[in-house]
Amino acid sequence: MKVSREQMQANRRRILDAAGEKFREKGFDAVSVAEVMKAAGLTHGGFYGHFASKDDLIAQTVSHLTTETLTRRGDGLEAYIDAYLSPGHRDDRAGGCPTAALAADAPRQSPDGRAAMSQGVRAQINRFSRALSATPDEADRQAAIGAWAAMVGAVILSRAVDDEALSDEILTATRASLRAKTAG
Repeated sequence: MKVSREQMQANRRRILDAAGEKFREKGFDAVSVAEVMKAAGLTHGGFYGHFASKDDLIAQTVSHLTTETLTRRGDGLEAYIDAYLSPGHRDDRAGGCPTAALAADAPRQSPDGRAAMSQGVRAQINRFSRALSATPDEADRQAAIGAWAAMVGAVILSRAVDDEALSDEILTATRASLRAKTAG
C-alpha cells in the first residue's frame, strides 16, 4: 500500500517528535532507532524511508526541536525567563529545552548534529538580542549570550543536584538575577 505525501510528512513529524522526547529524556546514545520508531507508533523498517542513519535522525531532531522551541509564543522576555527557570520546566526533561537536555552530548555527535545544535543556540541568542532591543547592538548580543548561558546552566545544575531545595534555589536566584538585568 502506497503512503500519501501527507501521510509521509505526518509520519516523519511523529518520528521527530518521538525522537525529541526520547533523546531529551535519555540522551542520544541511550536511545535506539527501534525505540524511537516504537514510540512513534511505526515499524522499524520504515525508518530508512525518512533518515539515512541514526546520526541523520539526531541532526534532524535537534533542528526540529530548536525550531519548535523558537516558534512557541510567550508573553515577553520576563514570562519566558519565568517559565524556563521554573520547577515545571526542570522536571519535564523529555518535553523541555533541547539545549539544556542535550548540550553535554552534542560534542560527541556528527558534524551535522553539532551544526544543528549550533544553529539552535545562534537562533536563541538572536531571539534574546531582539527581545532586549528592536535594533540590537553588540552590548545586547553580549547580554543575550550571558542570559541564555545562565538560563541553560541553571536548568542543567538544577537537574543535576539531588537536593530539591538547592535545585529550587538555583532556579530562583538565576531568575532574580536575570530579571534585575532585563528590568533596566
